[in-house]
Amino acid sequence: MPTISGAQALIKALEFEGVDVMFGLPGGAILPAYDPLYDSPINHILARHEQGAGHMASGYAWATGRVGVCMVTSGPGATNLVTALADALMDSVPMVAITGQVATTSVGNDAFQEAYTTGITMPCTKHNYFVTDANDLANVIHEAFYIARSGRPGPVLVDVPKDVLNAQIEWKDPTALDLPGYKPTVTPHPRRIKEAIRLIEQAERPVLYVGGGIIKAEASDELRQLVSAMNIPVVTTLMGRGVVADSHPLTLGMPGMHGTYTATTAIQKSDVLIALGVRFDDRVTGDPDFFAPEAMVIHADVDPAEIGKVREAEVPIVGDAKAVIEALIEEWGDRPAPERATWLEQLHRWQREKGLKYDQQPDGKIKPQFVIEELHRITGGNAIVVSGVGQHQMWASLHWGFEKPRTWINSGGLGTMGYAVPAAVGAKAGMPDELVWAIDGDGCFQMTSQELITAAVDGIPVKIALINNSQHGMVTQWQRLFYGGRLSASQLGVGAVDYVMLAEAMGCAGIRAETPGEVAPAIEKAMSINDRPVVVEFVVDRDEMVFPMVPAGGSNDIVLLGPEDL
Repeated sequence: MPTISGAQALIKALEFEGVDVMFGLPGGAILPAYDPLYDSPINHILARHEQGAGHMASGYAWATGRVGVCMVTSGPGATNLVTALADALMDSVPMVAITGQVATTSVGNDAFQEAYTTGITMPCTKHNYFVTDANDLANVIHEAFYIARSGRPGPVLVDVPKDVLNAQIEWKDPTALDLPGYKPTVTPHPRRIKEAIRLIEQAERPVLYVGGGIIKAEASDELRQLVSAMNIPVVTTLMGRGVVADSHPLTLGMPGMHGTYTATTAIQKSDVLIALGVRFDDRVTGDPDFFAPEAMVIHADVDPAEIGKVREAEVPIVGDAKAVIEALIEEWGDRPAPERATWLEQLHRWQREKGLKYDQQPDGKIKPQFVIEELHRITGGNAIVVSGVGQHQMWASLHWGFEKPRTWINSGGLGTMGYAVPAAVGAKAGMPDELVWAIDGDGCFQMTSQELITAAVDGIPVKIALINNSQHGMVTQWQRLFYGGRLSASQLGVGAVDYVMLAEAMGCAGIRAETPGEVAPAIEKAMSINDRPVVVEFVVDRDEMVFPMVPAGGSNDIVLLGPEDL
């Protein structure tokens, strides 16, 4: 039987897993794997920085629901990937990262571009491998994909020394999985389901608190059935936006530090809180001692470590979100949907009286919220929206009406500035027929804007709405509110960068809007350009802050609706 190299086996193993697109950047230790990639049907997209490759894989995974793949070299290539891995772990993004490593004979000798990659990445991956035998590559890759997408999804890293890539082996298809120590609980316990239904039946002020776990489990349809069958209002975390349409009459929006008043207060006043695919993040709970003080908690998650970590659950349920919801619906049976008239009327009153607000004057400065609402209006909401981290992220989540899952991609848990541009490239690479808009801030944009060169060279026509307030906006907001207005190291310089020229220099179209009247024409012009990436710079009001706001570490009973509440 003819032999093949370990490198050929690696690429063949990726093909066996159905990989169609991968992102990466070559270097000495991984170079053997890039040679067979030349002849592979896999489309490799060359990032300009390894962190960008990781975020591209993340954006691809979010948009498609498939495992994102990236490949980089040893040493700095691997360490540059760490941020993207940590980001994916926090947000439960299924990824497989392949890193080159110095030859096994050189490991531990401080060889050129050597780093202890598996040690460095152990805390920021779901699992990682150090492969010392080329014969193991096919099975390791097969296991890596399974681990990445099963249970609570996450990133898996495979570190492969150069001599392993160069070794000659006989190819064998991966064998059946044998992972005795890894058996995620998928099916919920029937007794817990009965207990949950008993609580829901008795509830007068129930709230469904749902997050990214619903999207990962592809359980959006089932969740909508649950909402309708039980007539329960639903709040969606930052990572769960779109899991139930914002236009649904029972959707209350995002809760927490910058959530809507109604969503945040509904949780505070609830008597039964049904938490599905969420982890009680501190940005939602504030001080956990004051969170949902009157509520009995039903908490379902595929990761048992999350249950009881922040808040004790009266009914803990371990299981896949789809399986849990299906079991709840089945146990509910043909019971009529409760009216809950008093509770729902209270929620609707809060929505009317304490809704989102901002003041866009026709001849004033551009408000960021106005930009996002105009983007939504002109696109009809039919776009995948990717954001960076900070004020623009919160404005986008609050002011864009999300109607379906996998149309909102952002860095939630780690809060990685610079996420938007590469993640948008990955999303567009995975869903080339979809319109992809990144809503980014100038601080984030300056961190990873070089990946627009990737987009331009590879023909990936993403569109970037650049919210330019010439500062790190959220840092500035906190400094104004809590540090006496002392703006220490947060100002980026008004006019310091000509973003139109920068965009053009990277092979993109550049457009600028400086007045409210220029916003819609700029968006419409961007929509008409589809042969290259587009950057639209919106020069916005530097004094605008994100509201609502719950001060950090405080009680969610205190929701500031605007500057007048300070």
